[in-house]
Amino acid sequence: MICALGAAVCFGAATVLQAMAARTASAQGGRGGEAGVLLRSLRQWRYLAGLALDGLGFVLQVAALRSLPIYAVAAALASSLAVTAVVAARLLHVRLSGLEWGAVAVVCAGLAMLGLASGTEGDREGPEALRFAMLGVALVILGVGLAGGRLPERGRGLVLGLAAGFGFGVVEVSVRLIDTIDVPKLLANPATYALLLGGGAAFLALTSALQRGSVTTATAAMVIGETVGPALVGVVWLGDRTREGLEWLAVLGFVVAVAGALALARFGEAPAQTPESAPADSP
Repeated sequence: MICALGAAVCFGAATVLQAMAARTASAQGGRGGEAGVLLRSLRQWRYLAGLALDGLGFVLQVAALRSLPIYAVAAALASSLAVTAVVAARLLHVRLSGLEWGAVAVVCAGLAMLGLASGTEGDREGPEALRFAMLGVALVILGVGLAGGRLPERGRGLVLGLAAGFGFGVVEVSVRLIDTIDVPKLLANPATYALLLGGGAAFLALTSALQRGSVTTATAAMVIGETVGPALVGVVWLGDRTREGLEWLAVLGFVVAVAGALALARFGEAPAQTPESAPADSP
């Protein structure tokens, strides 16, 4: 659980650092459109620090998935929105309402309940068809992400957000379906390609959703997609269970944590900097 919470902290803090760097780079002006902004962002220490945190978060996520049920890790990762909210309040001087501070507390309470109720990861390998199913889902998500700009404006954020959530869910499930680091076996395992393709497709869909639709809608859809589906797969096919007699507490904790994350959905993209919060230096 420490690894899962560590991953959430890394992802949440990375969102704010990368947003600060991207907005500083954008304010500097210059040519190249979005590609130019990205290149200028890569020269910002905040952006590089955010990428490093993303990498560390992924390592911690994999470690957590190797020892915890998927439902516990998924709920913990959704709590990265609470981390983003708290860090944004500190670094960007964003005002959180009383309800939003309450949502942060609700997320923490839900995760505490999950920590008490979660058992170890399931001991089933899952059917072979599940590996191919994950690869198929990843391909569909990639298609949705590539078609993002052509989707109807109404409901675009919801569709792309769900696609991103399912993509991140594919990553969570695929980690559990990879049971060896032996290179020949890795290359022969469809789950390996599902993990790589699912992660890339999820980022593509999420980027398109944040550019072309409501951040709140897209993020809320993403949270649902990356928590509910993978949790069900873990319970039904991979043998994820709770501690004896604490099934009710795990369900309650999962619902509470996800509900709290949904209440913080506007932090799916870090809020814009206010003039007084803009960084004084632009390395």
